[in-house]
Amino acid sequence: MNVPHAGFRKYIAIVGRRNVGKSSLINAIVGQDVAIVSEVPGTTTDPVYKTLELHPLGPVTFIDTPGIDDEGFLGEKRVERAKRSLYRADAAILVVDDQPTEHEHFAVELLKQLEIPFVIAVNKVDLKNKVASLYEGFCVPIVEVSAKERRNIQTLIDSLSKVLPNEESSTMVAHLMGDHKTVVLVVPIDTAAPKGRLIMPQVEAIREIIDHAGTAVVTRDTELINALEKLNFKVDLVVTDSQAIMRVEKVVPRNIPLTTFSILESVSKGDLRQFLEGLEALERLKDGDTVAVVEACSHVPTCDDIGRVKIPRWIKEKLGLDLNYKFFAGKEFPDLEELSNCKLMIHCGGCVLNKSAFMRRMKLAKRLTLPVVNYGMLISRLHNVLDRVLEPILRKQV
Repeated sequence: MNVPHAGFRKYIAIVGRRNVGKSSLINAIVGQDVAIVSEVPGTTTDPVYKTLELHPLGPVTFIDTPGIDDEGFLGEKRVERAKRSLYRADAAILVVDDQPTEHEHFAVELLKQLEIPFVIAVNKVDLKNKVASLYEGFCVPIVEVSAKERRNIQTLIDSLSKVLPNEESSTMVAHLMGDHKTVVLVVPIDTAAPKGRLIMPQVEAIREIIDHAGTAVVTRDTELINALEKLNFKVDLVVTDSQAIMRVEKVVPRNIPLTTFSILESVSKGDLRQFLEGLEALERLKDGDTVAVVEACSHVPTCDDIGRVKIPRWIKEKLGLDLNYKFFAGKEFPDLEELSNCKLMIHCGGCVLNKSAFMRRMKLAKRLTLPVVNYGMLISRLHNVLDRVLEPILRKQV
């Protein structure tokens, strides 16, 4: 089976106290022993991810989380990991097997605060569990199940499908070009480029162009002028990697619309106004301020990494600012404490996140009154081409 890219899957977190049967429930849903099951409390020490195709949900990834009632120093660390894994969840299943405690109330409050829809699975009905009525006050769907006997598992999945948000489909590039257009995609090949393949935004752009009966021309920035000449400069749009915008902008005539993959990716999932406000906050930064640089993927940094090396260098060169940087990468979002003293968040395009997961990060930033700016917009601003790369997007929004 070709597993859809992480940016297009739904993530479903399994939450609950230790030994309520979270791992057993995942095994029952998946139909395989993918999670370790034991009577020893705290068997699951880190979030476990299992990806599959599940009717009627489609491609999903289940996240088996540590118990929210774990104790001790390591237990607290596990609970924190469980909380952080929720930032990626599109929906959740709260597994219970007894009357509500402070831990269930905590989980419900956290899920509602993060705006994550959820259902309650009352497990172990094979043991004559009769506590379902005690959870009616939470006003969410309740399903009595037996993970051990796989009883009512399909009912649970059907209930989950009803609360899972129907994400509005949004194109990355097609809405800017229309049908039967020619788009040049500029793909620099440097130390950060993955060997033998294209990155997701580039693949996504090619597919959208083809779907709209367009012509996609892919070239490196070093061959861009030759490509434009071969096309007799009859091009409807040029999209470039943000790191090459300063070179590409000099080559592409002003009458040809130009933008970047990172900007298109983030705007298709987030709020353009929020990023523009982040750019305003950039102007208010002072020496010594702390800035969070956040990437959704967990690639191995290179010697000239865009987030850890290039962006700080450009900020120093263009704005003359000596800032303190905190770097975060991966599917788990930094916690509130780690972001509390930051004056700005610089976030990647989020190609490995779906819209719900991306917006959950943006909503958290708003709750922290933490301004956010996208990689592509920041780089374009630092190289004085922001107005030009935003022009195609703003023109379509008018």
